[in-house]
Amino acid sequence: MIHLFPYLVSRPTPPPTAKGLSIMRFAVVCSVAGMFLVASVPAQVITVDTRTGRVTNGTTTATVTVDRRYQQITPTKVPLTKTELDAKTRLELIRVLLAEQGFAMRPLPRGHKGLTLAANGKLEPAGEGYLNMVTSEGMSAKPGDRVVLTDVRIEHGKIIFDLNGGPDPKHRILRHVQIGAGPTMSPVVQQGDEHEPTGARLSLTFDGHVPELTGTEVKALQAPLISFDVKTPIQAFTDTLPAKLKDAILDHHVLVGMSTDMLLYAKGQPDGKMREMDGQMPFEEWIYGKPPKEVDFVRINGNRVIRVEIAKIGETPVIFTKDEVEGLMRTDGTPLEASVPNTRTIKLGDSERDPNKEAPAAPPSIRNPGEKLPDHSDVGEMKPVQFPKQKPDDQAPAQPDTPPAPASTQTPPGDASQPGPPKPAQPTQPPSNQLVSTQAG
Repeated sequence: MIHLFPYLVSRPTPPPTAKGLSIMRFAVVCSVAGMFLVASVPAQVITVDTRTGRVTNGTTTATVTVDRRYQQITPTKVPLTKTELDAKTRLELIRVLLAEQGFAMRPLPRGHKGLTLAANGKLEPAGEGYLNMVTSEGMSAKPGDRVVLTDVRIEHGKIIFDLNGGPDPKHRILRHVQIGAGPTMSPVVQQGDEHEPTGARLSLTFDGHVPELTGTEVKALQAPLISFDVKTPIQAFTDTLPAKLKDAILDHHVLVGMSTDMLLYAKGQPDGKMREMDGQMPFEEWIYGKPPKEVDFVRINGNRVIRVEIAKIGETPVIFTKDEVEGLMRTDGTPLEASVPNTRTIKLGDSERDPNKEAPAAPPSIRNPGEKLPDHSDVGEMKPVQFPKQKPDDQAPAQPDTPPAPASTQTPPGDASQPGPPKPAQPTQPPSNQLVSTQAG
């Protein structure tokens, strides 16, 4: 830290007292202890999921997700001259590039060092180093965001561009300067006088020296990172994607595997949202359209589309579950055409079968798919079942429900000559098919 004493320049500095020496010793001890404390702080552990591109910083999950296709770029092929850049062309180049606006073609990280792009070469850092830089330093611009060249500096062998104000705070040196008289000191730049910088930095490097260049050639060299063409926001965003994914967004078609940014560019804000649980997995359902028009149900988990269901009145809904975007991304940035999408159609109600085109339905069975019946070839020919014949001594059991005859009607043995009591006369029932007439007496 630099201390300026404008009022004590002409007066000799008095020798330090015993109290001053003790304060100085205490300050030195505190400084050394602080150095050891800083050295003992464990380094941050940054983990990158090579499949999804999600990056985590220690135990905290980052708020941004970087696709794996942004790990490296395709080098440009701009012809360069061997003539060194002169002073006149230098001023002309700065005048053309300063305050120029473009669109970011990939996530641009913050940080004092920034990104380094070799002319007609590769990007540094690349791979996991690039993903770690975006995570640790933060993101300055997303793909498709507008950026402005706020500062252009031409040094030996490279051109440095500050985007959106640059990554360094203003008065970076003056923030460490204090002015005062005696023990009272006040910083030149007060805390809170300036906002936190959110810009990025890009260094375009050349072999040996900066050659003679025009503004158009410099823009062509930056094409993998920044596009200076006149575009709409959706054109700027889709130009950063593979051809098939770009056509799907421009046609307002949703693919499984899209991010929420891609979904918003393709379909816009949904007509409704629902949050539900599928077992232990939470998801969000975005609904587009209302009956009687087509209704799209887009299921989102985290930042990705995991399921798309298209429903039309009078037709069976079609469900897409296979990730079609994963196959379009490669670590080197080149597109990979996906295979035929896996679709599943659900038939509702009684479906009609065409006997001329479709095979008859299999009969119902309790067997599992692929299960075979056991082989009974060794059993022999099946014969009719023979029931056993009934034997003569086999008689039907007595009926337990039949009541015994009354004792008064039974004739005692040995007295069969004596007649029994007369039986009451039974009334004669007329036939059911004849009419019975009565005459009043």
